[in-house]
Amino acid sequence: MEILRSLNAMREWRTSLATEQRVGFAPTMGNLHAGHIELINVVKQQSDVVVASIFVNPMQFGGNEDLDAYPRTLAADLAKLEAAGTAAAFTPTTTDIYPDGVSQHTAVDVPKLTDVLCGASRPGHFRGVTTVVSKLLGIVRPHVAAFGAKDLQQVLVIKKMVRDLSMNTEIEVVPTVRESDGLAMSSRNGYLSHDDRALAPLFSLTLEETAKRVAESGSDIETAIAESKAILTEAGFIVDYLEARRTHDLSAASSLNQETAIFGAVFLGTTRLIDNRII
Repeated sequence: MEILRSLNAMREWRTSLATEQRVGFAPTMGNLHAGHIELINVVKQQSDVVVASIFVNPMQFGGNEDLDAYPRTLAADLAKLEAAGTAAAFTPTTTDIYPDGVSQHTAVDVPKLTDVLCGASRPGHFRGVTTVVSKLLGIVRPHVAAFGAKDLQQVLVIKKMVRDLSMNTEIEVVPTVRESDGLAMSSRNGYLSHDDRALAPLFSLTLEETAKRVAESGSDIETAIAESKAILTEAGFIVDYLEARRTHDLSAASSLNQETAIFGAVFLGTTRLIDNRII
């Protein structure tokens, strides 16, 4: 596996590929788990070579968020990528990506989809995501890039950005990979205390049961959401949001006349968890 530590190295490697070779891409922030490896596995099936990036993007972290504490496990990550059959790992520095600093870098904004859910709770977060993803797509020039469905809002935002800016990359949405107890895999799960980790699967289970109840019985969505919030709050979660929204435009949903998902974000201690379930 090639380890490409600069923009020039990445560009030279990309230029060296044959024109007919199809390139797959999995952008990550490192601290890899099985969910990330599934991104590699999916794009491998659609590509001749696969590139993964490891970059902890400061532009998507707020001032009071965990940028400094975010786990950085580069050696272990590279070993996992090589074992998964990744052809190249791109590990740029912050200066590579933001040569004039984050505040002076051109930003990419996607309207409407970023005003709700995580966009409302974490102002500026999606501006950081779309800016770095657009830059990575421009550098790597992949034919297909994979993103996990756990971050469904992020997927919808990126797909709109790619469509609106006529980027020549297909976006592949990979189903959420879960632990044996149902908790969605996340790099932040490692922050959970022993007791909080034992409680955490109730979040995913509650979303699943809410979606099933609405789908199977036609239960009122707003009532089902309110009941689920009460269950989580009583169990010890701090609910950031729990909402039913259309999956095509994230508009609020009160009926099932279009595909709808339950989106949730909660805190256990200082750890923020997100998940979603399609109804």
